Amino acid sequence: MACPFLRDVVDEEALVLRRAFSGAFLYSVGDAEQLNKATICCTIRSVCLAIKALADVFISFPGHRRLCDIKEEFYRIAGFPNVIGAVDCTHIRIKAPSGAHEADFVNRKSFHSINVQMVCNADCVISNVVAKWPGSVHDSRIFRASEIYQCLSQGEFSGVLLGDRGYGCQPFLLTPFTDPQEAQQAYNHAHARTRARVEMTFGLLKARFTAFTN
Repeated sequence: MACPFLRDVVDEEALVLRRAFSGAFLYSVGDAEQLNKATICCTIRSVCLAIKALADVFISFPGHRRLCDIKEEFYRIAGFPNVIGAVDCTHIRIKAPSGAHEADFVNRKSFHSINVQMVCNADCVISNVVAKWPGSVHDSRIFRASEIYQCLSQGEFSGVLLGDRGYGCQPFLLTPFTDPQEAQQAYNHAHARTRARVEMTFGLLKARFTAFTN
């Protein structure tokens, strides 16, 4: 016979991962684990806070490798030099919040979301995350208000990020040419292939944690 107190001390992480991996409703998780919704919500919150407390240990810009190695790995993709990260935003769907600012969370696709900025390296490892802005806020505004923008603009890192046309071109953030000439087309091609790593990162993240897509 199983010890009656085991449920209090085991599998909190497993419960949270079941929710994150499957995207299952809380009631479904609760039925499977024989727990009520309030207990599940409390458990998910406590585990997520513990993960958040460790975030800076694992998520560090520009990464845990030498800067020259990060640049070399990006260069191998399409010959684009001096790249230390690819940046973009992705929308994480949320339940409509209550209060006066509810409309701020409605994005251009007309659903409620958090617009999350991420920077990744050539191996699709996330090196920076900003996850606090409502869905209506533009990607470029999030970037300009971010700590990583301040660090790059002050020259703390030697290298550039790659971003899409939604961002303004900066000495430390390179974007594609609009209506490129022949030589610029080669630049755009290398830029697109290299920057695609951040889109791949979003795809991998949402495939692994399907709760982000529900």
